[in-house]
Amino acid sequence: MLRIDGSRKSGSGTILRIAIAMAGILNEPLHIYNIRQKRPQPGLKPQHLEAVLTAAKLCNATIKGAKLGSKELWFYPNEIVGGKIKAEIGTAGSIPMLIITVLPLCAFAKSPVSLQISKGGTDVSHSPTINYLSQIFLATLKKMGLDVSLEVHKYGYYPKGMGKVSVRVQPNQNLVPLRLERFEQLESVRGISVCTFLAERKVAERQAKAANYFMKKQGVEANIEVLNDFSTKSQRGSSITLWAQTSTDIILGSDGIGELGKPSEIVGREAAKKLLQEIEANATVDMYLADMVVPYMALAKGESVFFTRLMTDHTETNIWLAKEIFDAKFHTSKIGNLYRVRKLAN
Repeated sequence: MLRIDGSRKSGSGTILRIAIAMAGILNEPLHIYNIRQKRPQPGLKPQHLEAVLTAAKLCNATIKGAKLGSKELWFYPNEIVGGKIKAEIGTAGSIPMLIITVLPLCAFAKSPVSLQISKGGTDVSHSPTINYLSQIFLATLKKMGLDVSLEVHKYGYYPKGMGKVSVRVQPNQNLVPLRLERFEQLESVRGISVCTFLAERKVAERQAKAANYFMKKQGVEANIEVLNDFSTKSQRGSSITLWAQTSTDIILGSDGIGELGKPSEIVGREAAKKLLQEIEANATVDMYLADMVVPYMALAKGESVFFTRLMTDHTETNIWLAKEIFDAKFHTSKIGNLYRVRKLAN
């Protein structure tokens, strides 16, 4: 049985998410304790609980301790079958984080997976936006041979959520190593600025205009789509997602979430500033994507490598988990202003 102390490293939900996925892939029982120990409210919140329950559906797992607030969990997986799976969060808990939890399991399923997630947040704090997931994360996984399509039916924001998303995954147990070594030349910057039932206040337009203006002052032209969404009457909100592509097919991203009392111009400007930092550093993976791709590097046979501007707690935690559970060999080093993260060949 795998035994993981959830208070190690970041002490966050990422330990639960990755440990559950890895246990399912290995078809090995997992006992995880001290769940989210370093967070203000430790234990399972609705989004974590639904992620665990959805993972259990994918691999016909038996679970103990799966209840709100639980700090300890036993997960006994079986074969990852696939098929049609439904999940319902019931709060503004992050839909992208639920997807991140179960996606490695989907990659190793026996048959294609059709996942429908409802009543959650598509664009909420402390989580990538749903468009970041689609345009940056899933686009990068495609380089590794994982074909995932994502459709947003309803956007959802804090505090009610009410978002709805469908995901379709074509399994591939033979992932290709990820080798992102050279930034080279910036070719394009694109984006999508979304607001739901805030068209009369021109929120999406103002976010996009502010991001465009900030980047143009730094000599970078951007093409940002404006989307005035009307999918969820009961929950207004906004977000902006930006991404840059280079001549070597590197994709770097950033995002921003609208908040009550926070001007749309600041949301757009902050997202632009974060993306420019990645571009100016000549990173090949942005600081948010870095931790997300580590589990897939561990699963792929052969050597993978990327360069990132910062080593976050989540990146270090995911590397630790990959070593702990898969015995994967990772090596990190500082080269100039970037961190080189290399997963050695199996």
